[in-house]
This record gives sequence, C-alpha cells and structure tokens, in this order.
Amino acid sequence: MLRLKTSLTPLAGFSDSSFRKVCKRFGADAVTTEMVSAKGLYYSDKKTAMLLAFDPSEQPVYIQIFGSDPEIMAFAAGEVTKLSPAGIDINMGCPMPKIVNNGDGCALMKDPKRAESVIKEVVAATPLPVSVKFRSGYDEAHINAVEFGVMCEEAGAKSLTVHARTRTQLYSGKADREIIRRVKEAVSVPVFGNGDVFCPEDAEKMYEQTGVDGVAVGRGALGNPFIFSQIKSYFETGTYGEYDKRTRLTTALEQVRDMCRIKGEKVAVPEARKHLAFYLKGMRGAAKIKNAVFAAKSYEETEKILSDFIEEN
Repeated sequence: MLRLKTSLTPLAGFSDSSFRKVCKRFGADAVTTEMVSAKGLYYSDKKTAMLLAFDPSEQPVYIQIFGSDPEIMAFAAGEVTKLSPAGIDINMGCPMPKIVNNGDGCALMKDPKRAESVIKEVVAATPLPVSVKFRSGYDEAHINAVEFGVMCEEAGAKSLTVHARTRTQLYSGKADREIIRRVKEAVSVPVFGNGDVFCPEDAEKMYEQTGVDGVAVGRGALGNPFIFSQIKSYFETGTYGEYDKRTRLTTALEQVRDMCRIKGEKVAVPEARKHLAFYLKGMRGAAKIKNAVFAAKSYEETEKILSDFIEEN
C-alpha cells in the first residue's frame, strides 16, 4: 500500500528535543523544532539559541524560524545553517496575537510581497532546502492559500505545509481540506497537509481528499507519539495496533528522564506536567494520578507515581 510521509509540525512549548526524539523513535519521518525568533538570534538571546539544539538522532530535523524583516531572517538562516539541520522552515502560519501583532507569522499572509522578500532572502542565505508553513488565509474574507503557495514556490521554497484554518479560527472548527487540495494542484513542490490528524484514519482522509505528499501532525502527537508508527502501519498493511498503558507511560517516563538530563530537574519536572497530562488523558483513574504528578517535585517522585499506576489493574 501507499507509504505516506509523516512529520512532526512545530508545537510551541511542546516540541523540544526530548519529545522530537520520541516521535522519531515511533516512526516520524521528519521533525521540526519549536519556532525560533530571527530577531532573538540576531540579538544573541540565550533562550532563543537554546531552542536550536537538536540531537543527531532527530535527523532529518528542520529548524523553524519566524520574522518579517528579510535581512534579519537571512541572518538567522545563516546562523541556522551552521548547525547542519536537514532544512529550514519559515513560519508564516502562527496565529497567536503576540506573533501576529508584530507583523510575523500569519500576518505575512496579508502582505505577500513582504513574505516573498523574506523567502527569497532566506533561500539566498542558505544552501539548505527551505520550506514554508502557512494557513488557509488570515480570515474568511481573505482565503489566499493557493496564490500564496504558488508565490512560495516561485520564491524558492522546496516544500509547503498548509494548515487548513484561517488565522482568526486559531484551532477551532474543522480544517478545510479542500484548500489543501487546491494548493497541492497549483504547485509542483511537495505539500504536507496539517490539521485534525488525530489517528491513522484521519491521515487516510487527508490523503484521499487532498492528494498530499505527507501529513504534518501537531496536536495529534501530544501524549501520542505512537501515531506516527500507527499511520505507517495503516498505510502499509491496512491495519494498526494500539499501545497499552505500560508502553504509553514508560515512554512518557523516558521522555521526562531525557528532559531532566537536558534541562535539569528544576526546570524539566514542572515543564513535563503538560506532557504527562496528555499521556494520561483517557486512562481510567487518570485524574487522581494527574493531581499527584502535578504535585511531584522530582523525577524520582514522578517515576514512583507512574510506575505504581502502571502496575494497577
């Protein structure tokens, strides 16, 4: 059967190196870092630089940068290139006010000329392949994904990821896959469809309705990195298996342990709570365990709580 490519799309505050490694282990063909501010790199912000770190086991890994100043974006592309990722992704789809209000992210869909300049400058600044992620449009009155996608290709983008919601929709409602289909038909570069992929059947519908080259999974991978192996199995064999409680929670602990190694317990344990909430979601007795995990102060405490929960019938 068809082998549909999968990628982990950026998730601010979630898709750090530890999470990306787990997604790769469970079958993601590629992963992308959290959004990295081009201005942050330009002004040598230490926290921004930390977002660039990746492990060789994550490859192919794409570093996503955002900004609206062509020259600063070109500078950021040059800095990113020194790290030898598989490619650079430009974010032109983030809908969050603090990004959009600065003219970045999805705000660039309202200014295609500036977006074009950004892409051209980034492409000129790096030998790495450049991809662009964008949305259906800024709002319902300005659905311009098709024209925008054509512009991206002509400006030098080697692949596109389309989230089929407008900026004003944020993550509400349903993704309009018809928009993705139209973008796919209008360009010759690979197109990844993004939005509402929470299980292998969703990936199948995405492919059938759009003809995309791959699916970019975001929220569907939270607490569920197993979705990548399930999609792969489903497209290759027509079936896929479920992962049991033990596998899910031992994987969660593996992720938290790696977070502690990289960031230190003081930072990692509180940060891991949001990940663990997703891993626990839907499990019987999860509410009580989640409260205990959220109160834990160390990895040792977290491990004891989840290990005991694993052994419960």
